[in-house]
Amino acid sequence: MSSVSTVVFADLAGSTPLYEVLGNERATATVTRLTQWIGDVVQAHGGRVVKKLGDGVLGVFSQADQAVGAAGELQRSHQVHLQRWPVVVRMEMRVGVASGEVLEVDGDTYGDAVNVASRLCERAGPGEIWTTDVTAVDAGVVPGIRFRRLGTFEIRGKSEAQVIYQAEWRENDATDMVTMQASLASAVAPLDSFFGTIELSWQGESLQLSSTDVPVHIGRSSSAELCIGDPRVSRMHARIDWHGGAFTLTDLSSFGTWIHFEGSETTVPLRRDACLLHGMGQIALGMPFGANAPTLDFRITGSNMRLG
Repeated sequence: MSSVSTVVFADLAGSTPLYEVLGNERATATVTRLTQWIGDVVQAHGGRVVKKLGDGVLGVFSQADQAVGAAGELQRSHQVHLQRWPVVVRMEMRVGVASGEVLEVDGDTYGDAVNVASRLCERAGPGEIWTTDVTAVDAGVVPGIRFRRLGTFEIRGKSEAQVIYQAEWRENDATDMVTMQASLASAVAPLDSFFGTIELSWQGESLQLSSTDVPVHIGRSSSAELCIGDPRVSRMHARIDWHGGAFTLTDLSSFGTWIHFEGSETTVPLRRDACLLHGMGQIALGMPFGANAPTLDFRITGSNMRLG
């Protein structure tokens, strides 16, 4: 039987260190308790748990607002879990949400929305909830959630690029978000009173952007604002945002991103993670510095990010 539903895919990332530290038995028990808890939250918000896939849970909802509300509660509550755990065993959560027609067969759920929710979960950063534009519109106003447009992404299995939104649940990031109303006409513009500028340079070409121009996507796809035609770069490799008076770079890739700040002896590795940018330095895409990696130079002015 088919129906129009909203699918939520929640995944716990970083389970490998957990198994190394706790051993197979204790780590498995920990992951099982967490996935059971995820399922309980899904059901408490009116959803149905379709199945558990290792350290992930697939749920389906009849209403988009219920699905987004459940995703927000999952992220907020999971932060409490993380505060209790040593850093080495922390498992961040990523969530993808998509709406559309789904088909239920023998208790399982199939359809485009299932595939898109899974892909969005893969692309989301730690602690993030990514949704389609259809889901954001259908959800309307969700208490504790604000939607921010991330841009247009090519999603594997979709013939056309999709407009993707982030459902932001963190209260301290609300200054540059808007609560979604009945349409996307307001389309989220940064409202920070403080402005900054970032200059990105690649093979002699420079792109200068203000804090009002972001988000900016870096990748091999022609739809990325900074298109880098190198096979080692993912189609949508990284995203630059502006939050609280500072630029943030989030890795969205399959193989990672590395950042080196001028004057520092260390390199910051990112794998589906984020880092505040400051001053000037270099960004390596797809492989570490020193391995002939595709490399960008960056320079930031006007940010209120300070060192020391």
